[in-house]
Amino acid sequence: MSFPVSYYCPHCGALVEIEREGYLADKSVTPYPLVGWEYAAPEAEFEGDADGVQFVCGESDAPGLTWTGERSEADDVENPHGDSPCGREFYLSFVRYEDGREVESVPESEYVDIGL
Repeated sequence: MSFPVSYYCPHCGALVEIEREGYLADKSVTPYPLVGWEYAAPEAEFEGDADGVQFVCGESDAPGLTWTGERSEADDVENPHGDSPCGREFYLSFVRYEDGREVESVPESEYVDIGL
């Protein structure tokens, strides 16, 4: 049995609902992918087959996915007064286990070239 579950874009706060199975093992929603996680598009079979879902804010006509037109007023939204939906990528990551232990997440590193 599936249920609608809501998430918000960490960039602009746009709310999305997606049909999910009754068992949820969500780790986080972030504006960046976690190192080592494999992400599926919302229209793909992601339950049990992927480590998370890659959303593009406001895009996708996947079955079971609805952009509500509402915005979250959470404190961690990067630009709460910007355009919504913003069209930027964000990531729903599921809990992962290796050898019976939960894998800790590591954000993608940003490399900066310093000119000399």
